[in-house]
Amino acid sequence: MTGRQVVFGFGAHSGFEDGPELLRRVERADADGLDLFSLSDHPYLGARLDAYASLGFLLGRTRRIAGFANVTNLPTRPAPVLARTVTTLSALSGGRVVLGMGAGGLWDRIADMGVPKLSPGEAVEAFEEAIVLIKKLSGGGPPVTHQGRHYQVRELETTPVAAPPVWTGSNGPKSLAVTGRVADGWIPGHAADWLSERYRTSRPVIDEAAASVGRDPGEIRTVYNLPGRITERPLAATRDGEGRWIGGSAEQWVEELTGAVLEHDASGFVLFSPGGGAQDVDALARWGGEIVPAVREALAKERG
Repeated sequence: MTGRQVVFGFGAHSGFEDGPELLRRVERADADGLDLFSLSDHPYLGARLDAYASLGFLLGRTRRIAGFANVTNLPTRPAPVLARTVTTLSALSGGRVVLGMGAGGLWDRIADMGVPKLSPGEAVEAFEEAIVLIKKLSGGGPPVTHQGRHYQVRELETTPVAAPPVWTGSNGPKSLAVTGRVADGWIPGHAADWLSERYRTSRPVIDEAAASVGRDPGEIRTVYNLPGRITERPLAATRDGEGRWIGGSAEQWVEELTGAVLEHDASGFVLFSPGGGAQDVDALARWGGEIVPAVREALAKERG
């Protein structure tokens, strides 16, 4: 995906039994004009579909929509191999892929797969080194030799296709600074939104790190994982006592998302159910067929 248009998508956590329904939902989202779908990446969970195998299959069954792992479990997917995977998906799909990246969170489960356990500091180092190496190995150019702390490659050929945009799920200060230095987008953790304390305290860390290496902070988009109910009638309050978005009618969603873009520079929304999984079919149909078109229309009017 390219450009800075506001993007809209939906997320799913899919088990093997959910495969046919996942395909139907992605095909419907593609037909409705949504921009992307996301899949969770937890390879240590045997009941879950593999994220990257699923991405390849679903991109092959669609025409316009992009896909990404939200976010890639990096410790179980070595950077040089991941570079080959995402550039291949990009080449075959016409650029319809994003590289969601995380440093790794559930280290006890990750270690169960035979991956050496890293300290939090080491995981962030490996995270930054992986993003840099993936970009080096993409887009053509001479063979790459890289002798880092966590990755070593020698005279490795690059792929002719550029790496897709990299969106991170950074949380801590060091990881947020990595996003500012080397990534293209940020997905705030714990479904934090534009009015949250997490956003207010985290985004400046990204911006300062970007500026410190000569990057324009405005080029790093913020894309929100956004759970909430879509109701038939307006709710008296669209946020709970802690200020977290809980949903509302289609009109309330449109007003909230339009304001998030115009007033808080939001550049993307990935819809989840209030429980964190995929929305039901009716809600997803209203999201793609009613709310998203209305937000796009409102933004077009505001921007002239």
